[in-house]
Amino acid sequence: MNKTDAPGRLTNFFSILSEDNGGERSKGGMGLNAKSIVELWRYRELFYFLAWRDVKVRYKQTVLGVAWAVLQPLLTMVVFMVLFGKIAKISTDGIPPALFYFSGLVPWIYFSGTLNMCANSLVSNVNLITKVYFPRIIIPAAVALSGIMDFLIAVVFIGGFMIYYGIVPNGQLFLLPFLIVLLFAFTYGLGMFLAALTAQFRDVKYAAPFFIQLGMFLSPIIYPPSFVSEQYRFWLGLNPLTGIIDSFRAAIIPDHPIQWNLLVLSIVVTAVILAVGGVYFHKVERTLADVI
Repeated sequence: MNKTDAPGRLTNFFSILSEDNGGERSKGGMGLNAKSIVELWRYRELFYFLAWRDVKVRYKQTVLGVAWAVLQPLLTMVVFMVLFGKIAKISTDGIPPALFYFSGLVPWIYFSGTLNMCANSLVSNVNLITKVYFPRIIIPAAVALSGIMDFLIAVVFIGGFMIYYGIVPNGQLFLLPFLIVLLFAFTYGLGMFLAALTAQFRDVKYAAPFFIQLGMFLSPIIYPPSFVSEQYRFWLGLNPLTGIIDSFRAAIIPDHPIQWNLLVLSIVVTAVILAVGGVYFHKVERTLADVI
């Protein structure tokens, strides 16, 4: 966007926010139907604006900036290599330990960090919510999108590990874009639910980080799915991160086969979470200005 276009686009942006929308304000405005998609598209400029705002706020007044997107999983990887690789001697299914831990931490850090921000997103934007009408579902969606940039930077860094270990990817790599979308969908669906729950019950703000952290041990980050006995593997697969992380590793490591049963289970559970999260968010949204 050039400078001459900026005033016109900015005027259009605020004019959209100030419209009455034919009574949609009183109804909450968002349902899980085609009309919702049309409305989301109509407010796409606000969606992009909020996502970019979250990116800028994250790195405002930081010395290292986006380098944290790589440093966080990298430093955690070193700790895991010592604790779980050298001391606990947990198998990595033949995958180089550094690549095993780093490829598991990259999606996990996106999920855990973004989910925490999604949970507090409505409360953090209370001034915006109470002043103007727009589809409130945009707020957690923008948070989920803003974290993708860090995720992609770390994914590119994985390429350095692959070059170092002489790994040549195969056709499984083409699964990577789909896995990124699936990870985003799962995080967004759960984030919608937690955002609505936090708006009603402030206790969630303090409980969510604890339970999210526990989720690390229920995801194949420090161990492969084969570490869990087969009779319990289905229950582990009910956590969508199981299929996502394991398939993420398979996409970049040709010798690591994709476990389609885990991936399909992740897709099904993610679809359910998206539906439940959307329905619950819509229910809370109708009275959001009053309860928040």
